[in-house]
Amino acid sequence: MSAAAKGCIALVTGGNRGIGRAFVDELLAAGAEKVYMGSREPVDDAPEGVEVVILDVTDQASVAAAAARCADATVLVNNAGLHARTRLVLTDDTDAARREMEVNYFGVLDMTRAFAPVLAANGGGAIVNVLSVAGAIPTAFMGGYSTSKAAALYLSIISRAELEPQGTTVTALVVGSVDTRMADHVAGHKEDPRDIARIGLSAMKRGERVVDTDVMAITARASYAVDPVRHEQAMAKLMNATNLSTGR
Repeated sequence: MSAAAKGCIALVTGGNRGIGRAFVDELLAAGAEKVYMGSREPVDDAPEGVEVVILDVTDQASVAAAAARCADATVLVNNAGLHARTRLVLTDDTDAARREMEVNYFGVLDMTRAFAPVLAANGGGAIVNVLSVAGAIPTAFMGGYSTSKAAALYLSIISRAELEPQGTTVTALVVGSVDTRMADHVAGHKEDPRDIARIGLSAMKRGERVVDTDVMAITARASYAVDPVRHEQAMAKLMNATNLSTGR
């Protein structure tokens, strides 16, 4: 089974900026019938025809309300994410990893649980989870973010297995460095968010399981596969040589 963007009815979490906004724009460009833009706050610049849904993926009542409002959805894009920009063990913010896990893992899990019956009722549809290369390989300088995205990657694979009988595909996007607010302090080349969205929608249409969306994701995963110890040591050196860095 697979789902095409044309004619779909989609909800994008964290759709008001960054990769989420790019998904909203690309869904519209691809001919989606309707796009719901999930956002924790009101949005003043939503494109014409987009319905803004106030949504906090860490609040189960908010998630349930979104599922009721978006009962016609055929596509769910789990994009909302949090990177606390602190270390995992040696940190002054001991709640940071919990907050990252609440958004990046439990938020995706709760949205998937809430929308699984919605998608089933509407023919199966598709779920796209916007993840990170930091979740595909252990990335020391991204602490709790790496850990939470790794959990979300496993969640994507397991939820796909559970939802296949109802005709719902689940596609995990392994994303590298992208030109968004989350990576505003990162030097070097960064991908255009709309390129990531286009690749993601193409992967959704093909019914792909796990997809590397860009050069950084591909090369980092290849490097880790060849020599994981050397890669982990390089990540540790990078962490200890700088105050903080990030990826997605």
